[in-house]
Amino acid sequence: MCGFLMYTTNDIITAETLGAMERRLGLIEHRGPDDMALARIGPGTAAGFRRLAVIDRQGSRQPLRYADRWTLVFNGEIYNYEALRAELIREHGATFATDGDSEVVAAAFHHWGEGALERLRGMFAFALWDEVTDTLYAARDPFGIKPLYYLVTRDGVWLSSEKAPLLDCASDELDPTAMSLYLTMQYVPEPYTLHRDIARLPAGAMLVKELGRAPMIRRFARPAFRPDPAAEEAAVVADLRAALRDSVKAHMRADVPVGAFLSSGVDSTAIVALAAEHHPNLHAFTAAFESGHDELEIAERSAQELGVTLTPSVVRPAQVMEALPRIIWHLGDPVADPSIVPLYFLCRTAAEHVTVVLSGEGADELAGGYTIYREPRSLAAVSDRGPSIQRALRRVARAMPEGMRGKSYLERATTPMRQRYFGNARILSESDRARLLRGSPTVGHAHITAPLYAEVADLDPVTTMQHIDLNTWLTGDILTKADRMSMAHSLELRVPYLDRRVFEVLSRLPERLKVPRRGRTTKYALRQAVDGIVPSFVRDRPKLGFPTPAKAWLKTDLNEWAHHVLSTSGAKTLLDLDYAHDLLKEHEQGKADHARKIWIVLSFCLWHGIFVEGTVTPSRPVRPGSVART
Repeated sequence: MCGFLMYTTNDIITAETLGAMERRLGLIEHRGPDDMALARIGPGTAAGFRRLAVIDRQGSRQPLRYADRWTLVFNGEIYNYEALRAELIREHGATFATDGDSEVVAAAFHHWGEGALERLRGMFAFALWDEVTDTLYAARDPFGIKPLYYLVTRDGVWLSSEKAPLLDCASDELDPTAMSLYLTMQYVPEPYTLHRDIARLPAGAMLVKELGRAPMIRRFARPAFRPDPAAEEAAVVADLRAALRDSVKAHMRADVPVGAFLSSGVDSTAIVALAAEHHPNLHAFTAAFESGHDELEIAERSAQELGVTLTPSVVRPAQVMEALPRIIWHLGDPVADPSIVPLYFLCRTAAEHVTVVLSGEGADELAGGYTIYREPRSLAAVSDRGPSIQRALRRVARAMPEGMRGKSYLERATTPMRQRYFGNARILSESDRARLLRGSPTVGHAHITAPLYAEVADLDPVTTMQHIDLNTWLTGDILTKADRMSMAHSLELRVPYLDRRVFEVLSRLPERLKVPRRGRTTKYALRQAVDGIVPSFVRDRPKLGFPTPAKAWLKTDLNEWAHHVLSTSGAKTLLDLDYAHDLLKEHEQGKADHARKIWIVLSFCLWHGIFVEGTVTPSRPVRPGSVART
């Protein structure tokens, strides 16, 4: 796992440019503390690299040259690289100077061209320079596990593993569309960032830049659900169990210590149980809070039954104030998910013991794990009625007082899915968003979700919701926080559920094997597949998410701090912070639970203080009296 910076221009790369690139590489040292290299690889192209050595630790230095033609900078892991290497040698007589996966990526592209991308099993973001054709290729894995930012200027194109190295090459102008989408979705969805000039390469996309031409972006992969109504439960469960075993085994490959995250849920417990089959002395890690608002007790029971060592990371409210500015800095753009806080400390603890961890991201999106996936069935009594009845019930809902029982149900049941559902991030109502944002919101969620809904018009409601989450929530929230919080501590995080073979099985699941009609079960096929692998008290537990006591914190330990952030933030030019104060006061008085709404605003205020005002520094806690105002 690593970080890179590449620049290509029609001009000549100067010593001054190389010096600036070296300084910018220092901003992502956390992604690769083991090695740093910077090279001019052509008159107008240079690449820099920060390495976290995991495989072939003594070799595979980057930027990596191949066949006197290609120069590669690569972030990620290719789990089938040994098989690809053997095939390249057998079929093409390819030669290799290293024992790692990076050179295999370059060789695959050399011999198979862009078709190589379809053969890579793993997580990746890379940039590859072809000195024969003066062409830059950059690509990102189909699930978007690894990040890739780009900036197009008058002089050329910049690529980076994180946003920070690009900031002094870009203007300070913010993107109102990204701002509006952030308030809607609690994260900035791809391809946007809050800085107008900087964008993210979408998951499964490739950027191609030929000398003298503008860059082109095209998608080479889009994971697609294709449910099979005739799928037999026994066969699917057996296939899934085998695919998970194979994936975990592949993800255990490393020349450094490997551990795993363990919560009280079935996803992470299954990963730990399967990993322990290959590594009996596995070290697992879990998050806990002083308040006890956590999953520690169940995780400890699971660890004992599975025979693994468990180390908890206990998060205290004072640490939250200390860490949040640095967390926001590492994110690059705010992600207003309170679970980022325990994840940050969980990664810090894990990095003290191992270099690689396995984690359970992706299981809910792929296997049908979110409780909200049961909503279409619960709304059917109303949503299946004819248009005239729908309109009448909608009028009834409008007439009902706010907070009255049944109002929300009628509103949701009489609103088409493509209008009401845009993932797990719906926190601010339209009225909240309009009230907070000074000036009218420029776009709503349909700006992102409408094309996604068009892709799955023929699928059942549950699979449709999965498709939306896979292409929005997973990349924008789940995988963003996983990558940034782990890399903040030079820790490589791997996600065995987001594996090509696992997805091939899960993509075929019919609705009845994800969210069955009887009971409250979700992820039915996955739970059946891990029967006998995970303890029964975990397999049958309902989904809890990643519990974080933000509600209690904002009433007590973080209350004064939150008021201070809202009072001193220069973001008041963009947001109505008086309204945010009102929400905070209602919350602390117990009139309503506004914790998630407040967290969205606080996260943005911290981001604004760091990246716009320059009054908040990642290394210093934001406490009352500690922020210098200008």
